[in-house]
Amino acid sequence: MRLVTFNILNGRHPADDHVDVDAFAAAVRSLDADVLALQEVDRNQARSGHADLTAVAAEAMGAADSRFVAALSGSPGATWVAATGEEQPDAAAYGIALLSRRPVRAWQIIRLPVLRTRVPMKFKDSRLPTLVQDEPRVAVAADVECGDTTLTVANTHLSFVPWWNGRQLRSLVASLDTSQRPLVVVGDLNMDAERAGRTTGMRGLAGHATFPAHAPVEQLDHVLADGDVSATASEAREMPLSDHRALVVDLAW
Repeated sequence: MRLVTFNILNGRHPADDHVDVDAFAAAVRSLDADVLALQEVDRNQARSGHADLTAVAAEAMGAADSRFVAALSGSPGATWVAATGEEQPDAAAYGIALLSRRPVRAWQIIRLPVLRTRVPMKFKDSRLPTLVQDEPRVAVAADVECGDTTLTVANTHLSFVPWWNGRQLRSLVASLDTSQRPLVVVGDLNMDAERAGRTTGMRGLAGHATFPAHAPVEQLDHVLADGDVSATASEAREMPLSDHRALVVDLAW
């Protein structure tokens, strides 16, 4: 089974702000994923042509089931507030998505601890720290039917604040404590492989630099495993969009 995690940057290339929905669909199709975890996903946003990128991806890969989970509701620069889960299906939103060609027995949505204060962050083009506000973070988990096995896949996009994303990751793993094994936790964790493994106690199945896409020097995107599951092949694949590479892992159990 092929599992892919991909931070799609709203479906655009970092060199411009244009989203070509057909190019996005072609990129998803080229991954040939059985289970696809996406981060930075738009729904009904002007910047991405008011497309439902989850629906576009689902059609492109032939998904049997999918879930988009909003972290933020509204549009950037206008009404941009934390999502509650009560939004209308066509409401403008931004978040994560999980899609599967295989049947899904159950879904779980997990809202992670929110950092409510601004924190100083040092950016490479600035001499002084800047106070920034993190966005709400969410996770979505699916119990995926894989023959005689049920594989639990959890997708998330964690905070960029180093001391906070560890707390979020521990909270996510605790929420999945009673989930079926094998379990894989995937997504843009905004931390390196050593710290992700130490925080979760899980095994990394793919060790490849994924960011920045054109010349990656660090691994922010991960596939972590608990239980009888292993990787038979993996790669960080450069795509025609996003500032991350797609992390592609072929699984066996």
